[in-house]
Amino acid sequence: MIDRRAKDTWTVFKIMGEFVEGFESLRPVWPSVSIFGSARTPAGHRYHDDAIRVGEALSRGGFSVITGGGPGLMEAANQGARRGPSRSIGLNIKLPGSAQAPNVHADTMITFDYFFVRKVMFVKYACGFVGLPGGFGTLDEIFEALTLKQTEKIHDFPVILYGRQFWDGLLRWVRDQPLREGMISPCELELFRVTDDPDEVVATIRCHYDERKRQRGEGAGQGHETP
Repeated sequence: MIDRRAKDTWTVFKIMGEFVEGFESLRPVWPSVSIFGSARTPAGHRYHDDAIRVGEALSRGGFSVITGGGPGLMEAANQGARRGPSRSIGLNIKLPGSAQAPNVHADTMITFDYFFVRKVMFVKYACGFVGLPGGFGTLDEIFEALTLKQTEKIHDFPVILYGRQFWDGLLRWVRDQPLREGMISPCELELFRVTDDPDEVVATIRCHYDERKRQRGEGAGQGHETP
């Protein structure tokens, strides 16, 4: 009988290799903002246009833009970042049975086998997070950031949901169910903010970044630790 777990120990080295590549490639991109969003939203959709505007505004605001590196709103955010002076980064993922082709608008593209390594990179090198409209993957990434803030595993970096109309139903459910049942506290609704304004996204993240920089001194803030 074949022991399918016999190679598990060697898998550790592959995981280590992905961490090393991510750390070495992303260390120079600080300060950066991670943008999450749908891979399925086509060009010409209003959310696609919004993603371009958000990516460009952040780039012109002095922040590198990190996305999941794929199509849809990820591609749009990278495209917007390219219109500004800051770097455009894509963290692509290999998916079984299908290929998520990396988009052409990233200055730096890294492709991962492991979702959890990729998620560490989204968090470790960001001083803010923007959730554009999206599906399960986007929700996973946003709630990961919120959980890390809630549990104080990362600093209180801004988490911004972009698109009030899209997010309104989810926010109503959060208030009507988890909050009402005592599964979250009212103060935890302050862990994020919602906007339709790219300039507000930039101003919120810039204000927080500048304040932390002031507190820690010039030159501090080269990323932050993750679990």
